[in-house]
Amino acid sequence: MKVPKVINTYCPKCDKKTEHTVSIYKAGKQRALSHGAIHHEKDTHGYGGQKFPELKRPAKTSKKEVLRLRCRVCGYTLQRKGTRLKKVELAD
Repeated sequence: MKVPKVINTYCPKCDKKTEHTVSIYKAGKQRALSHGAIHHEKDTHGYGGQKFPELKRPAKTSKKEVLRLRCRVCGYTLQRKGTRLKKVELAD
């Protein structure tokens, strides 16, 4: 699905409809030394194997893509709820 680079939508900070620049949300890098990551790493090593069953094939064929909208007036960023799509690209 092609998404326009600029969308005119409601900004809660400006309290009116303004132009928003659109980008596709991308998750940041996970911390390797966080408590949960260390705990999971400890569980998967040694006898007993995986903590959870390994997926042989994925159940879903598409991802829920989240759009990040940034207000051109005040710079406030909001996220539009993800919709299930095979492919998302920003249109010119």
